[in-house]
Amino acid sequence: MDWETLIPRIAKGVFYGVALLLAAGIVYGLTRLDYGVMVAYLDDLGRGALLTVELVAISVAVGFCIAVPTALLRASPRWWLSWPAYAYIFTFRGTPLLVQIFLVYYGLAQVDWVKDSFLWPYLREAYWCALIAFTLNTAAYTAEIFRGAIQAVPAGEIEAAKAIGMSKALMLRRVVLPRAFRICLPAYGNEIILMIKGSALASTITLLDLTGMARTVIARTYMPVEIFLAAGVIYFLLTFVFTRVFQRIEHRANRYLTAAR
Repeated sequence: MDWETLIPRIAKGVFYGVALLLAAGIVYGLTRLDYGVMVAYLDDLGRGALLTVELVAISVAVGFCIAVPTALLRASPRWWLSWPAYAYIFTFRGTPLLVQIFLVYYGLAQVDWVKDSFLWPYLREAYWCALIAFTLNTAAYTAEIFRGAIQAVPAGEIEAAKAIGMSKALMLRRVVLPRAFRICLPAYGNEIILMIKGSALASTITLLDLTGMARTVIARTYMPVEIFLAAGVIYFLLTFVFTRVFQRIEHRANRYLTAAR
């Protein structure tokens, strides 16, 4: 037997051996966990999960309302409209979400006119600061996704709308935006999934979301593996449910394409 056939077999055997040892280690570790603690604090983790869903749902909804006009400005051929939108998108996509949260939560408190304004009772609360940071962040990413979708609308559809005498506003409402929404659905779904996972950063400013509640429970029980495993399972379930829902929405929105095939 020559080395050209022997080396791949050895590598394959080593790979399967390591995989088997890893699987055995995982199974052994799972048998050593205290599942009673996970069940006992499931209600606390559930309350944290509800706050996570609330933060993500509100920020995504408001962010979408901001993203659509921002994307239209970004796609405009007029520089004095597109450049402000570009600056906003570039700033929030080019900086970490954690930094944005800290700047809103800690930075606004350093501005005197903010502290003297009627908004201060809200801006001093971690909940509203996290919501503002999440909204501005997801709006920037969504705007860029939607901008690409607008520019990807087939030129033939736009020409057809012009040919039947549609005004620009009517064409935008009846042709461009609906078509762009269908185009951007997969990328937009990924953005919301990233927001679900990124919402864990809310725990850094004292919010008891799912991650924050998990850290609080760990401080009581000193069992980080069990609690973080339970939190990870909840995050996985949230992502799984959302993915399935979004797949249904995508299938329904593009059902005419499926029927055409």
